[in-house]
Amino acid sequence: MKEKIVCSGALLYALDTNRFLFLHRAQSKRSDVWGLVGGKNETAETPFKSLLREIKEEIGDLEIKKTMPLETFVSTDSKFSFHTYLCIIPNEFIPKLNEEHDGYAWVRFGKWPKPLHQGLRNTLQSKLNLTKLETVFKVIELLE
Repeated sequence: MKEKIVCSGALLYALDTNRFLFLHRAQSKRSDVWGLVGGKNETAETPFKSLLREIKEEIGDLEIKKTMPLETFVSTDSKFSFHTYLCIIPNEFIPKLNEEHDGYAWVRFGKWPKPLHQGLRNTLQSKLNLTKLETVFKVIELLE
């Protein structure tokens, strides 16, 4: 029986510039696309613990002010799931990329780099997810 694959990814949002971080994939079966920090959970690792580990491995240590689940995608056969989190950080930074990525971009809402990883494109085109993001930004504006 094939094991279930669980992955986690972070949509990083910098408060100082109101921009999001995307990484350009250098290698994997889906190379030359833009995606998020993230990857496959290790054995007995929760999606959130996996997220924190992947952030450190792929871009280095950073201060996260708040993390909120955005979406959990589950494949039709339930053998693959991807947990996408919105991570709010105080400031933009220059990521310390590992060998998985060869570039990065900080972009405004809706100005996503192309080509996006197909799964991420679906996430960012979802009306429900866009509504969630807009709600978060309205709350942030109220707190400023």
